[in-house]
Amino acid sequence: MVLTMSRDIAARLYEAIRVRRPDWHKADDERGAMKVVVTGTSDDPEPLRSHVRTKAARKRLAERFKAPDDDLRLVIVCDMWLTGFDCPPAHTMYLDKPLAGHNLMQAIARVNRVYGEKPGGLIFDLLGLADQLADALATYTQAGGTGEAVRRVQEEAVPAMQAAFEKLRGFFHGCDYERALDAEPTDVLPVYLRSIDHVFGQNDGWKRLRTLVKELSAAFALAVPRPEAEAITSHLAFFQRVVAMIRKRLADDIGGGAGHARQRDIDAAVRQVIGGAVDADEVIDLFAVAGLAEARLDILSDEFLSRVAALDHKNLALETLRKLLNDQIRITERTNLVQSKKFREALEDAMLRYTNKAITTAEMIARLIDLAKHLRDAQRHGEELGLSSEETAFYDALAENASAREALRSDTLRLMARELTDMVKNMPKLDWTQRESVRASLRRNVRRLLARYGYPPDLAEGATQLVLRQAELATESLV
Repeated sequence: MVLTMSRDIAARLYEAIRVRRPDWHKADDERGAMKVVVTGTSDDPEPLRSHVRTKAARKRLAERFKAPDDDLRLVIVCDMWLTGFDCPPAHTMYLDKPLAGHNLMQAIARVNRVYGEKPGGLIFDLLGLADQLADALATYTQAGGTGEAVRRVQEEAVPAMQAAFEKLRGFFHGCDYERALDAEPTDVLPVYLRSIDHVFGQNDGWKRLRTLVKELSAAFALAVPRPEAEAITSHLAFFQRVVAMIRKRLADDIGGGAGHARQRDIDAAVRQVIGGAVDADEVIDLFAVAGLAEARLDILSDEFLSRVAALDHKNLALETLRKLLNDQIRITERTNLVQSKKFREALEDAMLRYTNKAITTAEMIARLIDLAKHLRDAQRHGEELGLSSEETAFYDALAENASAREALRSDTLRLMARELTDMVKNMPKLDWTQRESVRASLRRNVRRLLARYGYPPDLAEGATQLVLRQAELATESLV
């Protein structure tokens, strides 16, 4: 495999090799000893355009390259096959692209699979990346960047890997997960469900699992191709599947940044070693596994909520409800400040009581189901009032105070909500970078409207501030 700096270089390198080895070139993708694997469009110039293929065609080339007896012996890439690609027979990489840190470690992992009599891989460093390699290895072995890490990396990585592995075995104590090893996920789905339920049944279980799998993956990537690493390959594959299944459907966003990006790259490098077991397209949908797939069209429907409540794995049921409620509240936060604040506080209060052991898992599930039903009813009450979602948000802002609701009839509040919505719609395009002048103008108009409809004077200032915040939010969709 040759890793180049750009797609154009990859195409021109192909032509240069073709001059020297014309018999390696074949226009037919089913023949030929070398290929360029890149993405592109029909607008790309030649010679690059002739190497642009469909996803299906690239997949077929991958199958050829992975087959040890196939004629395809050399691939030239730029960014393709850098992640989620496992080719055990690959033994040599020509590295002609500046890399450092996790990206460099990832590239090395592409050819260091143990396969047959192949003990490891060979890297032709065409740029002089020894210092970057030392820094990368020091980062993951905490060797201080002295250069000793290059010579002693596996001696340090193997015990670190074994220690991380024992922590994970301890984490899953009491959960017989080993029957799922070396088996297709679809064949042992109940084991995965029990394992995920086990994760959520522990204090900070999901957070601890991510941390432990991250530690094991980093050490494992450095320990390959030692036999100690081969011995835990199937275990690591299972752990990563569990993490991937949870993250696919239940995990909150854990943020971006360099640290998160680095971990994604480490995981991608490890997938090459364990056979691509946790490629995103192959991860089993946890909702489908739990028998909830058919009810996902309306996650707040009575049918869906009753099916969640009936799940045998109560910790999984609780986490499913928490995640779905949290997602619905986030959606509401984009349109209705009053509703979102009310339900966010209710969810956080319930979670705090559950964390403090004030209520049981079963009681917590019952609370979340009730909260889901109230949220569903709140989302529908605007329709019952004959209001759009934007008008409902202003109605809720005006009716937030009980005294105001008593002083003004529902019909009056509806008229005020509609007028506020029209006011925002009809304003010139708002430039919130000039926030103070815009807010001052809108504040005057809101105050006039409240006075005209007889809104209680002692409540007018609080209502004005809430309406202004709602108007600012509404401009994102109304203007």
